[in-house]
Amino acid sequence: MLCEQCGQKQATTHVKTNINGVVESHHLCSECAAKMGYHPMAGFASGFGLNDLFGSFFGESLAAHPRSADALRCPGCGASFDDIARTGKVGCAKCYDTFLDQLLPSLQRMHGKSKHAGKAPSGAPAAAKLENRLETLKRKLSEAVDAQEYEKAAALRDEIKSLEGQANDHD
Repeated sequence: MLCEQCGQKQATTHVKTNINGVVESHHLCSECAAKMGYHPMAGFASGFGLNDLFGSFFGESLAAHPRSADALRCPGCGASFDDIARTGKVGCAKCYDTFLDQLLPSLQRMHGKSKHAGKAPSGAPAAAKLENRLETLKRKLSEAVDAQEYEKAAALRDEIKSLEGQANDHD
């Protein structure tokens, strides 16, 4: 397929646009694509890539923070916080303990919370599932009291007491 712009060279760049539901495809040679501002892997090869995108969640630009040979490193994988910020990837589970103070604001910004509040895994021990359920009920109890829904709060209180009794029976 020949370039749509010059009509002389083989088209190597294929650009597809979707503007207000109107899809257009253009086939360009590398020279015409470059003249029009299309570059291979535009956005990634130009110094901004996925690592920069995810790394930006973990702090400011690393250009502002020169690398230090004596930077704190994770005892599990040897990663520094600069490594995490640059790649956007945490090296291992111990990194969360090692860099908690630096990671916490980013985790809160990304997830809205810094503590896992999802479901317990299917293979989780019954005690973990019970603890998760109790935390959820206590949060709902607090919300019911704040909203002055006292009948709902009483029912939640009774359910919490029942579950706490079950937890004590398992101990």
